[in-house]
Amino acid sequence: MDFPPQSPDLNPIEHLWGHLETERAKHSVTSQEALWNTVKSCWDDTSQQVLHKLVESMPARVHAVIKAKGGRTKY
Repeated sequence: MDFPPQSPDLNPIEHLWGHLETERAKHSVTSQEALWNTVKSCWDDTSQQVLHKLVESMPARVHAVIKAKGGRTKY
């Protein structure tokens, strides 16, 4: 590729947001304050293993994006 694609697959932060949303959805939230507290708790509880897994997945993500010629991937 002559230029890097604009792909969320190449941004591990996008996948971290997905992880946080999955964890947040496990809680009942009834107010803005409860939402803030839940998201903060989910962030604080995110393990180093989750973050490491996201970083380690990058070579496979790059390969998938190249194979898809910048298009959608399974990630």
